[in-house]
Amino acid sequence: MGRERGTCIRRNNLQITQAHRSCAKFKYPSGELINLRGGKEMAQRPLDVLHKSLDSPVLVGLKGGKEYRGTLKGYDMHMNVVLQNADEIKDGTPVRRLGLVIIRGDNVVFISP
Repeated sequence: MGRERGTCIRRNNLQITQAHRSCAKFKYPSGELINLRGGKEMAQRPLDVLHKSLDSPVLVGLKGGKEYRGTLKGYDMHMNVVLQNADEIKDGTPVRRLGLVIIRGDNVVFISP
């Protein structure tokens, strides 16, 4: 892959409009421009949203309809999450206090910051 300013490379419907170390910008067929080094053009990815939600209250929905609310203390790329001061929620009200819990990512349906 070229590293010079102004190079243009096409691969799998992804056009690299500028490729060098300080700024790599990608343009999708839809016209959306993504700056991979940060900046105003950066699209939000799920793990970026989780990172911004660390130490904040979140609602986690699981398969089978269970929901847990607590402070997000950690996560990984498999969406395993660690909640502190977690409560099990049923119909919008806390059913029981669980404290510190680790939820396996295979069971997670959604995480709402």
